[in-house]
Amino acid sequence: MKTRSTRPPKRERGIFIVLEGPDKSGKSTQAALLTRALLDAGLKAIHTREPGGTSVPFAEKIRELLLEPGNVVHPLSELLLYEAARVQHVEELVRPAVAKGAVVVCERFTLATVVYQGYARGLDPALVRRLNRVAASGVRPDLTIVLDIPESQFRKRDARRSLDRLELETAPFRKRVREGYRRAAKSEPKTVLLDGTAPKFVIHRDILDRVSRRTGLRIAPVPLEPNLVESSP
Repeated sequence: MKTRSTRPPKRERGIFIVLEGPDKSGKSTQAALLTRALLDAGLKAIHTREPGGTSVPFAEKIRELLLEPGNVVHPLSELLLYEAARVQHVEELVRPAVAKGAVVVCERFTLATVVYQGYARGLDPALVRRLNRVAASGVRPDLTIVLDIPESQFRKRDARRSLDRLELETAPFRKRVREGYRRAAKSEPKTVLLDGTAPKFVIHRDILDRVSRRTGLRIAPVPLEPNLVESSP
């Protein structure tokens, strides 16, 4: 019988893992599975997201503004709001947690801003990257995993729930997002592209394999549960 990993020694510095991908690519599902596997292995693990941070109230308020349907937001305003939320998230949650040895699993980070506000919105990529560096203030992912799905999959996934402002964007916008991620995955450091259309359990095992290769952590997979649904961002 396969056993879970024994409790590992306390880490002096934690690990920052980011899951990226187009809307409804399965980031939330896979981030939850990865976090559970890390916790089951005896590691201190935190599941968070951008924009927002779940336990960062000011950033969550910005998230509400950014994602509320009907809000008309200029692309530059959108970029600056994402960066403002990131500052709060990094300084209140990500940096302190990593400094204390935790594994932080985050849905979206700076790559999402490059793709959505740069590739898809058409803002100057140099400006986006410069503001990313300012907002992240030296915090960089140890591993970024991009889940790739074609635009045609968008309407097929979790059609029961209402859509946020970004999910209500056009099909051409979503196609630009996907292409942006595919291009970035080839050039960004410590970034890998995975097939987001594969079965959940296959993706979960592949993510654990990538985490193991990059960080040295050996983590057993968790059983999939039927109530885990695809959600985004």
